[in-house]
Amino acid sequence: MRVSDFKALTFDCYGTLIDWESGMVQGLTPLTSRVEAPLSRNAILEAHARHESSQQSQTPGKPYRELLAIVYRRLAEEWRVPVSWQECVAYGQSVKNWPAFPDSAKALGYLKKHFKLVILSNVDNESFAASNEKLGVTFDAVYTAEDVGSYKPSTRNFDYMLEKLATIGVTKEQILHTAESMFHDHAPANRCGLASCWIYRRFDQDGFGATMDPGEMPNYNFRFNSMAELAAAHEVETA
Repeated sequence: MRVSDFKALTFDCYGTLIDWESGMVQGLTPLTSRVEAPLSRNAILEAHARHESSQQSQTPGKPYRELLAIVYRRLAEEWRVPVSWQECVAYGQSVKNWPAFPDSAKALGYLKKHFKLVILSNVDNESFAASNEKLGVTFDAVYTAEDVGSYKPSTRNFDYMLEKLATIGVTKEQILHTAESMFHDHAPANRCGLASCWIYRRFDQDGFGATMDPGEMPNYNFRFNSMAELAAAHEVETA
């Protein structure tokens, strides 16, 4: 199996193309700076993952920017820091400020010449529009949690994507699902019978950061530590 065997790359965005962990840590600074005992970066991210995953299960139809406001309040309660609702809402709006990984735009520009590029994200449309500007490409399709009414790792999101991709001539066998999160993406991709590519952004860090531990590790077909490595591998294959 080669990367160049596929017709479409379907991407998780946050954690894969957008550096959401850095964005989260920065956006949470007004809260974490008031916590009595200092918190490590991973402790912040793991707490965020717990509350985010729980809230996504409870309110699957809530837009991500609104859901993040609730996550901020839950974190404040856990860390015993008083916050205003306005502060919570401001955190939900911070997604538009989260940075792209330095290699994302260039790699996507190269891959756009060879594949259909598709987003399957746990975000809302307004937030993704701001992130898309940082990525510098026009995606062939964008499917968000707001569109579907549920959050990954629900297979509803993947079923929706597969149904809609069929309308533009892309079949399951032609898709390589490309993502960092084992919990949100590779596990449901396995259940849906999709080939997958692991962009292991956290290769030099412990744990799962802002995503939940998937338990048993899912299977994947390719692994690269960056988008630049994926683009380079395709270039070697097709040279």
